[in-house]
Amino acid sequence: MKINGRSISQRTKGSAAKAAALGLLVTSVFGLWGCSDSEVGDVSLGLFTTKDIKIDALQDPVVTGVTCHISSIEANLDLSDPSDSSIACRQTGPITAEMLDAIDKSDSGEVIFKKSKSVFFKNMKLRRIYDAKAKTLIYLSYSTKETSGSYKHSLSTVPLWETLAFKKPA
Repeated sequence: MKINGRSISQRTKGSAAKAAALGLLVTSVFGLWGCSDSEVGDVSLGLFTTKDIKIDALQDPVVTGVTCHISSIEANLDLSDPSDSSIACRQTGPITAEMLDAIDKSDSGEVIFKKSKSVFFKNMKLRRIYDAKAKTLIYLSYSTKETSGSYKHSLSTVPLWETLAFKKPA
């Protein structure tokens, strides 16, 4: 039997090829989803779970003397990862006055890192804020989607005391 000049077996083969290509694409996307250049740790939460704690090390792109370590849970077979995260930032190199001159000093600071946590537009962001009065850099890790009535967040600070960027009052 022919429909539109093609036999039913030809149409079935075409559909099967399209389905196989779609399956390969989806598998590739999910395989690359968990990959990260900044990942320094991966801790399994147990034998019978698909959730892992991933630890990323991120160097501030402007204040390169600061490194932040962020831990978050990734659920390998879920469409959305949990929103919880933890952050610790430390001085790992020189911090200069020139670096501080180049950062956003507004009250909301600037986003320096963003990572997708869901296919439904949920992201984890890392924002740098400068506290001029205390001469401290504040790093805020937060989720962009409300979970259980809360926007999950975590905070770490890097004091500039005794750095090249610290200016003593006259």
